[in-house]
Parts: sequence; C-alpha cells; structure tokens
Amino acid sequence: MIGKLDPEERVMKDDFESSRFTEESLIRAYTELGWDMKNDDIHVEIGGTSVYGIDGAGTKWAPLKNTRKYNKDAFIVIKNRSRNPTVPSINDDPERLPHHSKVEASEQQSDSGKPADEHSGAG
Repeated sequence: MIGKLDPEERVMKDDFESSRFTEESLIRAYTELGWDMKNDDIHVEIGGTSVYGIDGAGTKWAPLKNTRKYNKDAFIVIKNRSRNPTVPSINDDPERLPHHSKVEASEQQSDSGKPADEHSGAG
C-alpha cells in the first residue's frame, strides 16, 4: 500500500510523556553530550525573536524602536560556551598587512584591464 504505514512503522512517538521536558531529560542530555554541569559555561538563550528597528507610536501595529517580539514558534537554545570551537583570528605578524593595503591606487585595474585613473579622466 502506498502512503500508509503499518503500526510497526510509525515515525512519531505516541508516548507524549517521553518527549516532555523534565529535569531528568535535561540531565540525560548533559550526560549524553559529555558536559560538566559544574565547570562548563552554560547559557540559556531564546531564539525566534525579532527586534523592531523603526520608531513607532508604541501601539500593537507600530511598536517603539528596540521592542522585542517573541514569535509563536520561539525556541530555547542551551549553549555550552566553554566548548565552542570558534576562535577569532589573530594577526601574530605585525609585518603582515591586508592585501588591499599593499596595492597602490595607480596599480589597481578595472574590469577593462585599464588602470583606474584612466577611467576617472585624470592624467
């Protein structure tokens, strides 16, 4: 039969209690991830929000600037910042300059292959 699942092939769990948030489920998740509850830097953040960037009258349809709105599908994010692999780059060689600072303006060329000053009418 196309489009039908046998009872043994159900995709979603019928047991609603097993998917509910409990303190035990949080501890189980910490354990599975190998996080240290005492020493790791854990942060709880809210996702699925928006902040208004335009001044309004303070009404429902025109809120004040910087008003945060929580979407109906907002979610909670638990981050372990002590295990974050992102490390900012550091220029450890003061002689190393960005490429754009090495090229002189007279040497820069446009898409046509001509120096930039020829297009500006200079020279």
